[in-house]
Amino acid sequence: MPTRDATDPAALRGSDNRAAARQRLSTRLLFLIVGIANATWAPLVPLVKDRAGLDEAGLGLLLLTFGIGSLLAMPSAGAAAARLGYRPVLLAGTLALGLALPVLALASGLVPLTLALLLFGAGMGAVDCVMNLQAVAVERAGGRPMMSGFHGLYSLGCILGALIASALLAAGLGAGGSVLLLVGGIAALFAAAWPGILRAERGGGSHGPAFALPRGPVLVLGLLCGVVFLTEGSALDWSAVFLIQQRGLDPAWAALGYAAFSVTMTAGRLGGDAIVARLGRGRVVVLGGLLAAAGLALSVVVPSWEAALAGYALVGAGCANIVPVLFTAAGRQTAMPARVAVPAVTTLGYAGVLAGPALIGFVAQALGLPGALLLVAALLLGVAATGRSLRV
Repeated sequence: MPTRDATDPAALRGSDNRAAARQRLSTRLLFLIVGIANATWAPLVPLVKDRAGLDEAGLGLLLLTFGIGSLLAMPSAGAAAARLGYRPVLLAGTLALGLALPVLALASGLVPLTLALLLFGAGMGAVDCVMNLQAVAVERAGGRPMMSGFHGLYSLGCILGALIASALLAAGLGAGGSVLLLVGGIAALFAAAWPGILRAERGGGSHGPAFALPRGPVLVLGLLCGVVFLTEGSALDWSAVFLIQQRGLDPAWAALGYAAFSVTMTAGRLGGDAIVARLGRGRVVVLGGLLAAAGLALSVVVPSWEAALAGYALVGAGCANIVPVLFTAAGRQTAMPARVAVPAVTTLGYAGVLAGPALIGFVAQALGLPGALLLVAALLLGVAATGRSLRV
């Protein structure tokens, strides 16, 4: 049987296609890992509060360490990835997740909990930053929209992780055993992702500054990302409060608002690459911002819980593909290197998640919660208006 020469173009294309497929799979698995890790931590929060004997204020201060770890790790991860390649940074970040979660599941002392949460935040920030760098490179090499699908795997991971963690805890396995099983699953997924992780930034290198303050289009992209992440944080932290206080919904059903948001966001992202290919990235930002703003307005203006649920579903659908488009734009702009721009946009986005819910609380104290949510809707209109001029 004749053999094909290794320099035959058809053989090279086949090899390239297999490598590209491995890289796409690896990128999807990395996003899935971050979603599962995030969902693994969520049910541990009330357990940590009880074990450590914290009140709400004390828990809030403890949770700040997660954000501090993430914000410190992101620019450092981008710099390390530029010098060392993606693999060691992703390995270190995933190891940090695997080491921190069991401590968070079992420890009761404030010092180990604080250190573990700082480590967990750093691991999440590092993996989040570098997986987006890889996603930008893989999408660019593929020549077609892929970013929404990658982010959809994060949303899917959040849902799967929450379901698995809840099932394990309900089965009586306990926090420690449940977390160890989930960490084992994360390790298996990372091992499967390893062959397709890029060794270094394509066309990049370690020349130039490792970290720089965002400027020009990168600053604009980061601020837009912060607004969208703020909106996501408002759905997570304030939708249940709004439904109970403003719409009289029974507390047992108050999570439906965030559920509606999550379902449409996940569906929108999983189908988002086709939407971006059809409409274009700029239109996705404009229409997404308008749809999300309309959803918040519907929730606030129409005095029924059914309308509020429909509104949160629209918010999820509208926000679904804006952030993926913004990360693609960060990787394509030329004002700053991608290895600096992507961490900067990620950091500003996380700042919106961390500071947003608290800012909404302060505004709600002055204007009421409906007024605060309408202010978020106004910010989303600003995202839509800016999206018309985005060059992506």
